[in-house]
Amino acid sequence: MKRTRIAALPSALTVTRTVVWALTVLNLVLGAGICALFVASLAARDALFAALGADVTNARLIHGMRLIMAIGIGSVPLTHILLRRLLAIVETVRRGDPFVADNAARLQTTAWALLGLELLHLAVGAIAAVASSPSQPLDLGWNFSVTGWLAVLLLFVLARVFNHGTRIRDDLEGTV
Repeated sequence: MKRTRIAALPSALTVTRTVVWALTVLNLVLGAGICALFVASLAARDALFAALGADVTNARLIHGMRLIMAIGIGSVPLTHILLRRLLAIVETVRRGDPFVADNAARLQTTAWALLGLELLHLAVGAIAAVASSPSQPLDLGWNFSVTGWLAVLLLFVLARVFNHGTRIRDDLEGTV
Protein backbone atom coordinates (compact mmCIF):
# COMPACT_ATOMS: atom_id res chain seq x y z
CA MET A 1 0.00 0.00 0.00
CA LYS A 2 1.45 3.34 -1.07
CA ARG A 3 1.36 6.20 1.44
CA THR A 4 0.75 9.65 0.08
CA ARG A 5 2.19 12.62 1.80
CA ILE A 6 -0.23 15.34 2.80
CA ALA A 7 1.04 18.81 2.07
CA ALA A 8 1.74 20.79 5.19
CA LEU A 9 -1.02 23.21 6.04
CA PRO A 10 0.00 26.82 6.49
CA SER A 11 0.55 27.83 10.08
CA ALA A 12 -2.04 29.84 11.97
CA LEU A 13 0.29 32.85 11.88
CA THR A 14 0.61 32.66 8.10
CA VAL A 15 -3.15 32.46 7.73
CA THR A 16 -3.60 35.34 10.19
CA ARG A 17 -1.11 37.53 8.30
CA THR A 18 -2.88 36.81 5.02
CA VAL A 19 -6.33 37.51 6.46
CA VAL A 20 -5.19 40.75 8.12
CA TRP A 21 -3.58 41.93 4.87
CA ALA A 22 -6.76 41.06 2.94
CA LEU A 23 -8.89 42.91 5.50
CA THR A 24 -6.60 45.93 5.26
CA VAL A 25 -7.01 46.07 1.49
CA LEU A 26 -10.76 45.47 1.78
CA ASN A 27 -11.06 48.27 4.34
CA LEU A 28 -9.34 50.72 1.98
CA VAL A 29 -11.42 49.61 -1.02
CA LEU A 30 -14.67 49.90 0.93
CA GLY A 31 -13.58 53.28 2.27
CA ALA A 32 -12.97 54.50 -1.28
CA GLY A 33 -16.38 53.16 -2.28
CA ILE A 34 -18.10 54.98 0.58
CA CYS A 35 -16.23 58.18 -0.37
CA ALA A 36 -17.42 57.80 -3.96
CA LEU A 37 -20.97 57.21 -2.73
CA PHE A 38 -20.79 60.32 -0.55
CA VAL A 39 -19.51 62.46 -3.44
CA ALA A 40 -22.22 61.03 -5.68
CA SER A 41 -24.81 61.94 -3.01
CA LEU A 42 -23.71 65.56 -3.41
CA ALA A 43 -23.23 65.61 -7.19
CA ALA A 44 -26.24 63.53 -8.26
CA ARG A 45 -28.44 63.65 -5.16
CA ASP A 46 -31.81 62.71 -6.62
CA ALA A 47 -30.52 60.00 -8.95
CA LEU A 48 -28.41 58.33 -6.27
CA PHE A 49 -31.02 58.32 -3.53
CA ALA A 50 -33.76 57.21 -5.92
CA ALA A 51 -31.50 54.32 -6.97
CA LEU A 52 -31.09 53.47 -3.27
CA GLY A 53 -34.86 53.43 -2.90
CA ALA A 54 -35.04 56.53 -0.75
CA ASP A 55 -37.73 59.18 -1.01
CA VAL A 56 -35.78 62.13 -2.44
CA THR A 57 -38.24 64.57 -0.83
CA ASN A 58 -37.50 63.25 2.66
CA ALA A 59 -34.71 65.63 3.76
CA ARG A 60 -34.33 63.95 7.17
CA LEU A 61 -33.70 60.59 5.52
CA ILE A 62 -31.24 62.04 2.98
CA HIS A 63 -29.27 63.85 5.70
CA GLY A 64 -29.27 60.71 7.86
CA MET A 65 -27.95 58.61 5.01
CA ARG A 66 -25.19 61.14 4.32
CA LEU A 67 -24.24 61.21 8.00
CA ILE A 68 -23.99 57.44 8.00
CA MET A 69 -21.75 57.64 4.91
CA ALA A 70 -19.54 60.16 6.73
CA ILE A 71 -19.32 57.83 9.71
CA GLY A 72 -18.37 55.00 7.35
CA ILE A 73 -15.57 57.16 5.98
CA GLY A 74 -14.47 58.00 9.53
CA SER A 75 -14.33 54.34 10.45
CA VAL A 76 -11.74 53.56 7.76
CA PRO A 77 -8.73 55.11 9.55
CA LEU A 78 -9.73 53.54 12.87
CA THR A 79 -10.04 50.14 11.23
CA HIS A 80 -6.72 50.68 9.45
CA ILE A 81 -4.99 51.49 12.75
CA LEU A 82 -6.49 48.40 14.36
CA LEU A 83 -5.44 46.09 11.52
CA ARG A 84 -1.91 47.50 11.23
CA ARG A 85 -1.31 47.11 14.97
CA LEU A 86 -2.65 43.56 14.85
CA LEU A 87 -0.30 42.77 11.97
CA ALA A 88 2.65 44.18 13.91
CA ILE A 89 1.75 42.01 16.91
CA VAL A 90 1.50 38.94 14.69
CA GLU A 91 4.97 39.73 13.33
CA THR A 92 6.47 39.79 16.85
CA VAL A 93 4.82 36.44 17.58
CA ARG A 94 6.25 35.06 14.33
CA ARG A 95 9.72 36.24 15.38
CA GLY A 96 9.25 34.50 18.74
CA ASP A 97 9.16 37.48 21.09
CA PRO A 98 5.63 38.87 21.54
CA PHE A 99 6.13 40.13 25.10
CA VAL A 100 7.66 43.48 24.25
CA ALA A 101 6.70 46.99 25.32
CA ASP A 102 5.73 47.86 21.75
CA ASN A 103 3.00 45.21 21.81
CA ALA A 104 1.58 46.63 25.03
CA ALA A 105 1.36 50.01 23.30
CA ARG A 106 -0.12 48.38 20.18
CA LEU A 107 -2.80 46.67 22.25
CA GLN A 108 -3.60 49.98 23.95
CA THR A 109 -3.91 51.73 20.58
CA THR A 110 -6.02 48.88 19.26
CA ALA A 111 -8.33 49.19 22.27
CA TRP A 112 -8.79 52.92 21.63
CA ALA A 113 -9.45 52.31 17.92
CA LEU A 114 -12.01 49.63 18.72
CA LEU A 115 -13.65 51.93 21.27
CA GLY A 116 -13.92 54.57 18.55
CA LEU A 117 -15.48 52.04 16.18
CA GLU A 118 -18.00 50.98 18.80
CA LEU A 119 -18.96 54.61 19.43
CA LEU A 120 -19.40 55.15 15.68
CA HIS A 121 -21.54 52.00 15.58
CA LEU A 122 -23.79 53.51 18.26
CA ALA A 123 -23.99 56.76 16.31
CA VAL A 124 -25.09 54.89 13.18
CA GLY A 125 -27.88 53.22 15.12
CA ALA A 126 -29.04 56.53 16.58
CA ILE A 127 -28.95 58.28 13.22
CA ALA A 128 -30.86 55.46 11.54
CA ALA A 129 -33.52 55.63 14.26
CA VAL A 130 -33.89 59.42 13.95
CA ALA A 131 -33.84 59.44 10.13
CA SER A 132 -36.40 56.65 9.81
CA SER A 133 -40.09 57.22 9.47
CA PRO A 134 -42.96 54.75 9.24
CA SER A 135 -43.31 55.49 5.52
CA GLN A 136 -39.56 55.34 4.83
CA PRO A 137 -37.66 53.20 7.35
CA LEU A 138 -33.87 53.25 7.22
CA ASP A 139 -33.31 49.60 7.94
CA LEU A 140 -29.60 48.86 8.25
CA GLY A 141 -30.02 45.66 10.21
CA TRP A 142 -28.41 47.53 13.11
CA ASN A 143 -28.47 46.00 16.56
CA PHE A 144 -26.65 46.59 19.79
CA SER A 145 -24.08 43.96 20.64
CA VAL A 146 -22.22 43.66 23.90
CA THR A 147 -19.46 41.62 22.23
CA GLY A 148 -17.61 44.64 20.80
CA TRP A 149 -17.74 46.42 24.14
CA LEU A 150 -16.35 43.35 25.90
CA ALA A 151 -13.57 43.21 23.31
CA VAL A 152 -12.68 46.83 24.11
CA LEU A 153 -12.42 46.03 27.80
CA LEU A 154 -10.43 42.87 27.09
CA LEU A 155 -7.94 44.78 24.94
CA PHE A 156 -7.40 47.45 27.60
CA VAL A 157 -6.80 44.73 30.20
CA LEU A 158 -4.46 42.78 27.87
CA ALA A 159 -2.49 45.94 27.18
CA ARG A 160 -1.94 46.35 30.92
CA VAL A 161 -1.02 42.67 31.29
CA PHE A 162 1.52 42.94 28.45
CA ASN A 163 2.94 46.13 29.90
CA HIS A 164 3.28 44.61 33.36
CA GLY A 165 4.68 41.33 32.03
CA THR A 166 7.22 43.18 29.91
CA ARG A 167 8.42 45.20 32.89
CA ILE A 168 8.74 42.06 35.04
CA ARG A 169 10.69 40.29 32.30
CA ASP A 170 13.00 43.27 31.89
CA ASP A 171 13.57 43.40 35.66
CA LEU A 172 14.37 39.66 35.72
CA GLU A 173 16.80 39.95 32.81
CA GLY A 174 18.51 42.81 34.63
CA THR A 175 19.03 40.71 37.75
CA VAL A 176 20.31 37.58 36.05
